[in-house]
Amino acid sequence: MKHLSTLTATTLLSLSLAGGAIAADMKPEEQILTRQAGYKFMSWNMGKIKANLEGNYNQEVVEKAAAAIAGIANSGMGALYGPGTDKAVNGVETRVKPELFTNQKEVGKVAGDFVAAANNMAEVATKGDKAETKQAFGALGQSCKACHDQFRQD
Repeated sequence: MKHLSTLTATTLLSLSLAGGAIAADMKPEEQILTRQAGYKFMSWNMGKIKANLEGNYNQEVVEKAAAAIAGIANSGMGALYGPGTDKAVNGVETRVKPELFTNQKEVGKVAGDFVAAANNMAEVATKGDKAETKQAFGALGQSCKACHDQFRQD
């Protein structure tokens, strides 16, 4: 899906605003640690999907992992990129590039593409078709890579 529907965009905005209120009460280092935990949890679930696609395919494991990724993707994590989270704070490191905080149009596109790919992955995983799941997983991985390439330091 190239463009988010109005309903999806409205939902994402609402989630971001609600998450923003909660994140505003967090210190910058807490925001960094929380977003890093979210990405680590998504990575762990990506690993479970990959292992199933490369080995014995277990639809239930893939479906649950894909649902977890979509849940985090739709959680409003953008609110965890508050002021002061663009650099290390009190010993908490971040690999985010400054461009993430200045190029909002591109960030919105990349984030929207990621949410769409995560939602598609979750939907495809329910069908149990390994080949279709592999294709959706590839698209999800590419959406992750697009953000890493543009907005994450090595």
